[in-house]
Amino acid sequence: MALLFLFTKNFSIVPMVALFVLLMCGIQMTGVHSVGVCYGRMADNLPSESDVVNHCHANDTNVLNALRESNIEVLVDVPNEHVKTLAQDPNQARNWVNNNIKAYFPSVKFRYIAVGNEISPIKHVEFAPFVGPAIENVHNAIVEAGLQDQIKVSTATYSALLTNTWPPQNSMFNPDWRGFTDPIVKLLKDNNLPLLVNIYPYFSYIYNMKDIPLSYALFTDSGINSAGYQNLFDALVDSMYYALEKSGAPNVEIVVSETGWPSYGHPAATTDNARTYYTNLIDHVRNGTPKKPGKEIETFLFAMFDERGKGGDETERHFGLFYPDRNSKYDQLNF
Repeated sequence: MALLFLFTKNFSIVPMVALFVLLMCGIQMTGVHSVGVCYGRMADNLPSESDVVNHCHANDTNVLNALRESNIEVLVDVPNEHVKTLAQDPNQARNWVNNNIKAYFPSVKFRYIAVGNEISPIKHVEFAPFVGPAIENVHNAIVEAGLQDQIKVSTATYSALLTNTWPPQNSMFNPDWRGFTDPIVKLLKDNNLPLLVNIYPYFSYIYNMKDIPLSYALFTDSGINSAGYQNLFDALVDSMYYALEKSGAPNVEIVVSETGWPSYGHPAATTDNARTYYTNLIDHVRNGTPKKPGKEIETFLFAMFDERGKGGDETERHFGLFYPDRNSKYDQLNF
């Protein structure tokens, strides 16, 4: 089963709640059943939506319609700016589910709904108080539709919410932000919902090159192993697992909603390094982590294409696995 993570502003079916600015498209990889690929659209030189969906074994000119009967599973994102609306009005959540999920189900195989992406109680004070209530309202709408066994509702978060992350066993959610994280964690635990987490060893490495060996970030050497960890990806994933455990939710599962390595824009951002990261990651995720050995890690690679329209550091425009002409940047990757 291929996986698709869908974020696109073109699906503004409900006026108050549009979908976001990216489309993540999953490509089935040989021997790996839990890896998807992100399809960012912040560029003016990318293939058409229909071409990209064809790339994912579907057809048609409208992406959701194109996904009908495609055997590609989808994760749909609710953008940060609409989280408050869904939190304050259960009817808006119900309408969103009716128009964006039920209208396409079951011919489109929805898997997750991510309510917000990397919302921080410091950087996004206008959205943060509403994440938990929005998840609850959307989840309740999914239950009302009888889809709770097929579609799980969550939010996509990141390691910045943690403290004491090394060794991973010491990790916890920042105590100053427990008013934000605790209700979300409890909601996920009580409803058997996963936590979506963006994991980027690349950024951890470049911000602490003094202490983190490149080989440790690329899975190529044991590097730091005093805490039983042979690579940075596992350490970051398990840091989140330990934080969940300390918050009373040891059984909440983690889905890696984004991970990637850029190919240009920094001394560590090379094509060889990126190829190494993706190749080793694809081989690795089937094996689990030291805390969850043997448990395959559902993972989405970021991203499908380089996106020359993105702002920020130069590296932000070079996370693609494919060139805009759909030729693979990394020929040795086994898709």
